[in-house]
Amino acid sequence: MIKTIEKRLRAGKFVLIAEIGVNYYDIAKKLNISNIEAAKLMILEAKNAGIHAVKFQTYKAETIAAKNSPSYWDTNEEKTTSQYALFKKYDSFGDYEYTQLANFCNEIGIEFCSTPFDFNSSDYLYDLMNVYKISSSDISNLPFISYIAKKNKPIILSIGAANLDEIQEAVSTIKRYNKKKITLLHCVLEYPTPYQDANLAKIKTLKDTFPDMYIGYSDHTKPDSEYDVIEVAYLLGAQLIEKHFTLDKSLTGNDHYHAMDVHDAEEILTHIEKIDKIRGCGDLVALPTESAARQNARRSIVTTKSILKGTTFTSDMLTFKRPGTGIPPRNIGSVIGRKASKDLPEDKILQNEDIE
Repeated sequence: MIKTIEKRLRAGKFVLIAEIGVNYYDIAKKLNISNIEAAKLMILEAKNAGIHAVKFQTYKAETIAAKNSPSYWDTNEEKTTSQYALFKKYDSFGDYEYTQLANFCNEIGIEFCSTPFDFNSSDYLYDLMNVYKISSSDISNLPFISYIAKKNKPIILSIGAANLDEIQEAVSTIKRYNKKKITLLHCVLEYPTPYQDANLAKIKTLKDTFPDMYIGYSDHTKPDSEYDVIEVAYLLGAQLIEKHFTLDKSLTGNDHYHAMDVHDAEEILTHIEKIDKIRGCGDLVALPTESAARQNARRSIVTTKSILKGTTFTSDMLTFKRPGTGIPPRNIGSVIGRKASKDLPEDKILQNEDIE
């Protein structure tokens, strides 16, 4: 199994996860292909775009929601008003199908993972992936969190709609059974998330509150041409970004309307690469590219008049001028009061050999 997520996180590199979820059902319908073919097509498109990992959602409607379960999304975008009814549309895949998808990911070189929403799926996904993702919706489901934690694989935990005490309780539950480093994802459970509700400052708070964990962001805003939300999230410390993925953002319903497509993914990765170049390493040292300026734009001690050999230097004989190839101004105290070792012309950049 490919371990891109864990490897990149350890190396301090950016990770982009394409949340395919169950969007492949609509792609299959649009292209008149099977659901498994559509899922594989989306994996391939994600790989070709440079995305590091793909993620699905594994559930059965009967185990995730009661039949009387009201919606919590924008019903102008997704018309279904019952969670059970919506999930029932997209729950046909099981162990056999996800094994095919995991194998396909390994063949083409992109990491596979899926969010389990019940005990059975968490069991059969164990052999298919390196990292478990726990949904925000299960952050208070401590029996389920415990069950996954005991599997002793790295865990990505979304914390949407959670208060600090709930986050701490979930984290403590994981740590009780699992010593792997946790990744916490800031997330807003609002589909789509308006920009004013993105609350990206929470990312820095998470970094300060949980300094021993990786911090990321699960984004539900609609992508714009500048990708400001992703860029700001990254600059604030989100090393891992998870975003829904589609091949057609114009498709109605489900998770297409706030998803990124192939072009968006390519642009996001390009923007992050540019940010990394601009941001640099942050070390408080002069850069190699500044070496010429460091020498020529700084100043040296320079004579203001001709000085005969043996003359004692006084302050009126000396000034400070560019370039910085001679004795630096900070050493003026060790020059005044000493004698010239040779005749020196006016405007001479003093060197150590010019002084007795």
